[in-house]
Amino acid sequence: MAGDRSPKGPPSGRLGRTARLGGLVAGQSARWAGTRAANLVRTPERADAATGERALALAHELVEQLGQLRGAAMKVGQVLSTLDFPGIPEEERESFKATLASLRDDVPPLPFPKVRKLLESELGERLGAAFSEFDEEAFAAASIGQVHRAVTADGRPVAVKIQYPGVAEAVETDLRNAALLMPLVKRLAPGLDTKALYGELRERIAEELDYEHEAQNQRAVARAFRGHPFAYVPAVDTALSTRRVLVSELLEGRRFEEVKRLDEPARDRFGEIVFRFYFGLLAHLGRVCGDPHPGNYLLLADGSVGFLDFGLMRSVDAAYLDGERAIAQAVVERDGDTVKEQLARLGYLPQPDSFEADALLAQIEAAGAWYFEPGFRRLSPAYVSDVVERGGSPRSPWFEQMRHQTIPPQALLIRRMEGLVFTVLGELRAGADWNALATEFFAGEPAGTPLGDQDRAFWDGRRSTGRPAAA
Repeated sequence: MAGDRSPKGPPSGRLGRTARLGGLVAGQSARWAGTRAANLVRTPERADAATGERALALAHELVEQLGQLRGAAMKVGQVLSTLDFPGIPEEERESFKATLASLRDDVPPLPFPKVRKLLESELGERLGAAFSEFDEEAFAAASIGQVHRAVTADGRPVAVKIQYPGVAEAVETDLRNAALLMPLVKRLAPGLDTKALYGELRERIAEELDYEHEAQNQRAVARAFRGHPFAYVPAVDTALSTRRVLVSELLEGRRFEEVKRLDEPARDRFGEIVFRFYFGLLAHLGRVCGDPHPGNYLLLADGSVGFLDFGLMRSVDAAYLDGERAIAQAVVERDGDTVKEQLARLGYLPQPDSFEADALLAQIEAAGAWYFEPGFRRLSPAYVSDVVERGGSPRSPWFEQMRHQTIPPQALLIRRMEGLVFTVLGELRAGADWNALATEFFAGEPAGTPLGDQDRAFWDGRRSTGRPAAA
């Protein structure tokens, strides 16, 4: 469905990029109008089927068009992959979301001559003056840039992330065009507050396309985790980094596919570290990382895990985070009234009086069963699919009420982080008492594992020295 993904440069001209998405919007709007008109004379069953077919056709074309545009357009697709789309036929929904998610990883790098000019322009000098060695073959590529191995002039191995030429110039056009897509997204997810979603997308994507902003995020997290017993964040080379080039310490380690083949104790340890790192970012630093996918961490030789890529990140207001914790605590205590009260206060319920407290409690219990239910549980892809289906499938007893809920802007990356971590742990087939781990973060419960004891000692030590966590 993703169309031609050959390594051509992105169309950087405003008219060319607008024409692609503008044509999608115009064509699909006309087809939706035709479907609605035809449904007036169809049976209810046939009208529902026709609407589902039209939604699926829209989903396919949306993926194809976003997949052909590097940059902000692809980032829109990646973030949309974490949302539910009730308008798409159930049997096709997960396939659609998976294809959107593939925009994150399935990106061929550009030939080095196409990025060398930008790199040297950003560095302000010839390549050989900044680096004693430079591998012209990229070892990673994503929606807005690609990564090369290099050695600095003073002998340090580094990873050099270079933004694709033309992407920065196309950002404003892409973000304006994303506004055109929101009515179509609304057709696929009727309960979604697309205005709030667009505002959040615009702010986060603009930040991610500025590597200086990402460098600031990475430096803050690296400082906060300096000396941590099992989580490591590479240092940024600020002298060589610019708005379109990010140079940081090169980490070498086992990638996710290798970790998946390790024995259960090793996989369990790795999974617990991944969980603790991303949930710990939120609990200790008030920051949420929206891209915890498997390509962004490595199992290092000393047993610690190295974490990469801090472009898609936001700070969460302390009061908002307290509300999220209150919801989780109320679910554990089976207090439906507090669940409803906090969901309404945070902005999940546009019309609170139309929701029943017990039904909201049951919905969230089902969606978060993996960390709300106490006891050891070994996750699996099948279990992940089952929880996702029970929490958001049309067969779910809470499906209709979910169509009338929305996602507050501050929650968008939190839900994305949780969903991706859950999926990764399922792929890893990691086992733990996930409820015990989660309650450490949302209820301040004592650490229940050796890793938890080390983690707690580290953060207690930081507080005892008077150093702020994010310093």
